[in-house]
Amino acid sequence: MKMEYVIPVFVPHYGCQNDCIFCNQKSISGQKKDISNEEVKKTIEYYLYNIKDKEAKKEIAFFGGSFTGIDEEKQEELLQIAYEYIENGQVESIRISTRPDYINKSILKRLKKYKVKTIELGVQSANDYILGKANRGHTFKDVEKASKMIRRHHFKLGHQMMVGLPESTQKDEIETAKALIKLKPQMVRIYPVLVVKGTRLEKEFNEGNYEPVPLPKAIETCKQLVRLFANKKIDVIRVGLQNTDEITEPGRETSEVVAGPFHPAFRQLVESGMWYDSIVEKIKKLNVKVQEVEVTVNPIDTNNVIGHKKENVLKLKELYEVDLIVKQDENIKQGKSKIEITKIYKDFLEDDNKKEKIKID
Repeated sequence: MKMEYVIPVFVPHYGCQNDCIFCNQKSISGQKKDISNEEVKKTIEYYLYNIKDKEAKKEIAFFGGSFTGIDEEKQEELLQIAYEYIENGQVESIRISTRPDYINKSILKRLKKYKVKTIELGVQSANDYILGKANRGHTFKDVEKASKMIRRHHFKLGHQMMVGLPESTQKDEIETAKALIKLKPQMVRIYPVLVVKGTRLEKEFNEGNYEPVPLPKAIETCKQLVRLFANKKIDVIRVGLQNTDEITEPGRETSEVVAGPFHPAFRQLVESGMWYDSIVEKIKKLNVKVQEVEVTVNPIDTNNVIGHKKENVLKLKELYEVDLIVKQDENIKQGKSKIEITKIYKDFLEDDNKKEKIKID
């Protein structure tokens, strides 16, 4: 299977006439000024030069702004630059992100002309009241209409949703995930809301009118969302904002983040938490006192099973007095596992070091 690489080109706030309460795209993208055509070429060339696997699939992705809201002439210029790399065989496809109310038939026709393959929509919530509080400037009907139009024109559809918007609850976010599933996206990104400098949300936070979701609650909510999407075979391609000089722990000199559930390994915390829950659930089904559990997984999953800074190993030992042994097997599919109980406490008067294997289905 060929490796896939995304070449990110950030076009912050190009085309977006809206002022969402949480948004300061120049902070989020790390892009402090508008980007010229020459800089776009330099960015693409830089990534192509540094991707050593020349057989890998490569995609140019225009991120950061509402791409289809950009002036048509500028859109054409940017798409033409990317399209030249498709024509010469260096790149396979183009991806763009935009707003659901910036999609129509003529826009899709233009994107199809330049071989755009994937369109990601910033949805954020399926609740119109919450969208209004966030000053999104569109309704969920716009999301439904745009999603159906994108799929009907044979583009790959992606959705982006947020956790922790003003007045949004965990129930609202689960309902958003369920509503998105009905629209059949091929991929989803999940972003916990961070309070970023220079936004209206920062003002509300400073005035005591907004309280960010605590990190543990954000993790718990995202675990439920990831399970919902995974059960429907929808690829969750990102959980949490990417760690940069600007998007990092609040209090750091370069950080633009004032508050919120930021963690540099947010996705790992979510996925390792899901593994922990799965292991504990299976142990609890047994009518024995477990002393040691052996989990065999694909090598890719090893770190998540162990947990960030060995969190799962330490929690199982501290809360349940269970030793976690993790083994690797490339024949096991990613996300799957084989779990065996290798030691149990039979009786404090007996030899509790006797090794017994109990397979868990």
